[in-house]
Amino acid sequence: MAGELRTQRHRGYQDPCGDGGDALTVWAERAGRRRAAGHERGGLRFAFYGRVSTEDHQDPVTSLARQQAQAAALVAGRGRIVASFFDIGQSRTLAWARRPQAAALVAALADPDRGWDAIVIGEYERAFYGVERRSVR
Repeated sequence: MAGELRTQRHRGYQDPCGDGGDALTVWAERAGRRRAAGHERGGLRFAFYGRVSTEDHQDPVTSLARQQAQAAALVAGRGRIVASFFDIGQSRTLAWARRPQAAALVAALADPDRGWDAIVIGEYERAFYGVERRSVR
């Protein structure tokens, strides 16, 4: 369903809730990412990642708006987007390390004071390609 955060059901997946509950919330609580005060102010803080290729004459402004709207729908009721990483003119076939904004996002993961708890991607095919893409589905 569009706009609904879904838990991946891979072989060997163990439901951390044990009852089919919200796995993202359980993860955040166990990881210490969800603080009571932060939850009262809107839940988890998300970093958005998106990408547009200008090879096919895609409009970066329109593409960014569409991807951000989809990402916002995914996190609705669970938190808010507080940071944005958006690559323009970068092919999805490039590894994240070779896309400037994707690389910055990965580098920020090491900083415990980065200001966000989780990552949201509005259109997974914008972020992943080939083997990466198959592992996300």
